[in-house]
Formats: sequence, structure tokens, C-alpha cells
Amino acid sequence: MSVEESTAREPAVSPQRSEEPWWPALRPLVRRLHFYAGIFIGPFLVVTALTGLLYIFTPQLERAIYDHELRVPPGPVTQSLARQIEVAREALPGAELTAVRPAPTPTGTTRVIFDDPEAEGSYYRTVFVDPHTAEVRGVLETYGSSQSLPMRTWLAQLHRSLHLGEVGRIYSELAASWLWVVALGGLLMWVRRKRGSARSMVAPQLRGKGRRRVLSWHGTFGLWACAGMFFLSATGLTWSLFAGENVTAMRSALSWETPAVSTELPRPPAGDVGFDQVHAAAIAHGITGAVEITAPGDGAYKVEQTERHWPTQLDAVAVDPAGGNVVEELRFADFSLIAKLARWGVDAHMGLLFGLPNQLVLAALAIGLAGTVFWAYRMWWLRRPTRGFGAPPERGAWRRVPGRVLAPIILAAAFIGYAMPLLGASLLLFLAVDAVLGARREKGA
Repeated sequence: MSVEESTAREPAVSPQRSEEPWWPALRPLVRRLHFYAGIFIGPFLVVTALTGLLYIFTPQLERAIYDHELRVPPGPVTQSLARQIEVAREALPGAELTAVRPAPTPTGTTRVIFDDPEAEGSYYRTVFVDPHTAEVRGVLETYGSSQSLPMRTWLAQLHRSLHLGEVGRIYSELAASWLWVVALGGLLMWVRRKRGSARSMVAPQLRGKGRRRVLSWHGTFGLWACAGMFFLSATGLTWSLFAGENVTAMRSALSWETPAVSTELPRPPAGDVGFDQVHAAAIAHGITGAVEITAPGDGAYKVEQTERHWPTQLDAVAVDPAGGNVVEELRFADFSLIAKLARWGVDAHMGLLFGLPNQLVLAALAIGLAGTVFWAYRMWWLRRPTRGFGAPPERGAWRRVPGRVLAPIILAAAFIGYAMPLLGASLLLFLAVDAVLGARREKGA
């Protein structure tokens, strides 16, 4: 929820109605923070919601746009991986082989993945090969461990950084950092405002007009979307520019990292049995379905499942190139709970975990978030003065908050500001702007 529960006139809460003496003192402070955050962060939230909405259905769009590269007619025979890699090398002579993803279905293509020396980051050149005829179906640039194709990569970078590079990532981190704060403040005010009236709390006002009706839509949509906003904020921060580093450091300090199968060998391999025998050894150890076989280099082959839908299949084995023996294995069932939650959270954020139902929920969240911000700005517009920004909730409310309530809030704000640097910096900026405006107003008076 955002912007303008803010300037609404509401009946004062009498001591007889309030069982919590801290809320009347705390409420103006929450309203003021909610107002400023909503006004200034609202545009970032809308852009994040709309670009996320564009991204949600990219798996279906990929299958439609790149049908020639991804799908083939089923055939009576399947060519060896060695033969498919051979024709892929002919399509990209001199390129360094990185990994192979055998066709997961009779109508799918094999992906032969090469390093792309001209691109920075996790970009590759992938050759798509018909597993039945060994015909090259196309060569495309792919990105990351998910092997995103160009269209999905473009939309992902739009959502992540607006195609402005590392600087552009500040916008999405600001949105993720403030989303849970704005949502929590709005939730507190809405529940307190509507307590004793369950229907008006959970259902918008269908009749009437003006600010009160807009507030009804803003509040009820925000209430229904709150859990999703918290989830999107938490998972989005895990791969953000600044807070993401702190999340990674915390997980490392607490040994919560995602485990990986080791490909180290006691000595360099004396031979290479090839991708076909390695694939067969992995299948014998239960590594079936969609897999990626990573080239060995100076160590072992790594064969890892890539299925990120439910149930998640991310088992992996390391295979000695010399004899084709499995030397180490890692099962997703043995991941720590935190590692599993991190994997599931990221996949659900991307709309992958539960397929279409996951995508529909995310689409509803994106539309609901954009609508909630729109209604917030609509309320502000309805109550704006003829000129100027409009009067925010009263200043100095924090002075009336009891010390036993204010002290934990300040400590929590300091800790959160350290863990989420952009949130802390922007909060200090809000406070500075508020102080300057207050000083000017007092001087003018």
C-alpha cells in the first residue's frame, strides 16, 4: 500500500477504543513515512511491476518465438552426443565447449553450449541440434544457468536494470527495499482503521465516489497483496546489487550456502570416455530427465539436473573422465532447509516453480501492485492543494512515541539500514528533505 492513507482525515482513536496505548502516538509517524515513501518510491514500484509483468510469460513466448530452434519432429533413432557435438563445433569453429544439454524429450533439441569470448558476464553461444538427424537448427546467444534465449534475456535485463547496466540496478533494489516497508505501514494503518468491520477491510467499496471510495480500493487491494509484496521484496533483494552482497555474506557466515558437487580430482585425468558414457553413468545413478553435462577441464565432468518446476530436481554427480565412474554425488534432498527455500524462492519469483499457476499469481500481484500505487496517487491528487506538493502528515510525531517503543524502532532501523544500504541511504535523504522543509516552513512562519 502507498502514498495516501496519508492526508486522510480520520477520527481520533479514543482511549476507550484503543487497547494499545502506543498506537495513537506511533500512527502519525507511520503515516508520515508511508506518505513520503509512497510519493517518491511509487514510480519505482510501478516500473518494477510492469516490467515484471512483461517477463512472467517468457517461457511460453520463447517456445513460440524460437520454435524452430527448440522443437523437432520425433525420429526413430537418436544420434550420439559425440556426433551432435561434432556438428555443433563445425557451426562455431574454434569456440570453447562449455557444456551440453541433451534433448530432454523426443521432440526437443540438444543444446551444445560454447563460451562467448566477446560478451561479458554469463553469456554463451548455443548451438541447437536435432538429436535424430544431427542437423543444426540454429545458433543463439544464451544467458545464465537458465539458458535464457535473447527475448527473455532482454526482458529480464529490462526488469533488473532498465538496460542501464550496474547503475540501473539501483532502481530495482530501491523498489525491493521499500516495498515491504510501504506494505507493512499500509497494512498496520488499514487493519487498525477497519478493525471491527471485517467486510470493509477485505472488500472494496463498490458504490459512492471520491477519495473515500478510492481509499477503499487502495486498502483492500493492498491487504490482499501484502503477503505477495513481502515475498517479492525478500526474494528480489537476494540478487540485488548491495543488499544481495550482504545476504550472500550472511549465508556464508551461517553456512547456509547452496551446496555444489565437487569436480576436483586427486590427479589430472589420464583419458576421456566422452559425453555419451558420462551421460550413461549419470543416468545409472538416477540423474535423469533434463540435465546439463559440464565439460571436465582439468577435473571431472559434472552432470546436473536442471528441472526447476515442482518437484524440484537438482541432483548432481561428478564423473571421472578417465573411467566414467561417479566419484561424488549431491542430492537436492540433502540440501539444508535454507538452501532449499532460497532455490524455491528465486524460482517462484521468476514464475517457474509451479508453472502456469505460479505465473498467474505473479501477474495478479504485478497488476495489483500497480493498481494500488495508482489509487494512492489518485487520493493524493484529490486532496492536493491548488498549488504545491500538498501537506504531508504532521511533523514531530516521533517525539510522542513512548521510549520503550521508539528505542527498538531506532535500533531496528539502524540494523535494516546497514543490511539494506539503499534503504538506509534513501531514508536518511527523506529525513534530510523533511528537516529542510520543516525549517523553511518555521522560518516563513
